[in-house]
Amino acid sequence: MQNAPKRTILIIDDEVQIVLGLRDALEFEGFRVVTAELGLVGVELAKKERPEAILLDLMLPDANGYQACALIRAFDRRVPILMLTARSQEGDKLRGFEAGADDYVTKPFSVNELIARLRAIVRRTEWQPQSPETTVIGEATINFGAQTSRRGGLEEPLSFYEVEVLRLLVEKQGQAVARDHILERVWGLQNVATNRTVDNVIVKLRKKIESSAEKPLHILTVYGFGYKLA
Repeated sequence: MQNAPKRTILIIDDEVQIVLGLRDALEFEGFRVVTAELGLVGVELAKKERPEAILLDLMLPDANGYQACALIRAFDRRVPILMLTARSQEGDKLRGFEAGADDYVTKPFSVNELIARLRAIVRRTEWQPQSPETTVIGEATINFGAQTSRRGGLEEPLSFYEVEVLRLLVEKQGQAVARDHILERVWGLQNVATNRTVDNVIVKLRKKIESSAEKPLHILTVYGFGYKLA
């Protein structure tokens, strides 16, 4: 019986010791690892290798992580991108999310935690949920397969986590969904992602779906609990 092909992880980082440590740990866990020290080289590898997930450092010698992330998103909206950085300020994280990153890991980090996040992401990209390929929310048409939201003639990409949160809200439409349940279902981990992580995804979804993100009519806050899709 032929073994299944190994899932590929792309690491774009110029810190040699971090790359070597991650490569050893990921290969031990059964992943295939490809690496690049430069952002633009990493972008080309992403085109060639089509990895299951990308670990992308923010500080690179040529293009920074924001630029590399945006370039990757121009041809691949679906691959999960985890940004690695020594910065932890809220503004840096928001800028990373705006560039198309799905998650944010601050150095120094636990290798075991990072691998757990990667495994959760890969499982979700391989899982085919029993939900419609498209749905309409207010004036927005959501295409889950293409990971897009179209409203008023404008099409915007949806990140991996935006799609998964939205799938859950559609599945539970009309019901209040607790933040903790969203974290467990979408991120699949405890003590890694936080309620703030969920809130950030909801803020981005409202900007792409609601006519007024400040006065949402569809993705509603259930104060002290979570969210629901009206």
